Amino acid sequence: MGFPDRIERTLEVTQPPKTVWAAITTAEGLGTWFGEAATIDLRPGGAAQMSWTGGHVANMRVERVEEPSVFGFTWQLEGLPDDDPRRTYVEFTLEPVGGGTRLTVVETGFAQLPEETYRTEYDAHTEGWRSELGELIDFLDAA
Repeated sequence: MGFPDRIERTLEVTQPPKTVWAAITTAEGLGTWFGEAATIDLRPGGAAQMSWTGGHVANMRVERVEEPSVFGFTWQLEGLPDDDPRRTYVEFTLEPVGGGTRLTVVETGFAQLPEETYRTEYDAHTEGWRSELGELIDFLDAA
């Protein structure tokens, strides 16, 4: 059985790419709109982590940094053992549009998941991106 492997969202914001870049690649930015606290070593191979109240932690590995247009990372999915090597890949692409930015977020790698994990994680991430990108817009608008 084949599974959809990709979640993609595109939005246009009024802020320039430099402002959006800072929101998605700094601990301050990520820890405000995406998590409640964050750390990031912004270089390919660098570690990043986000945490939330209640103890949930997302460990990430920075994979791609092409300032100010592409930022990518991998992270582990819930429902898999801690030592499972499978990860999904998240990539943010920023394009200048007028005085603002077109931001595209793509997450791939769901098809590698076992059937019993796939649906829960794919649905959770589909909803999660809708919610988190709404928080990003709120964060950018307040800046």
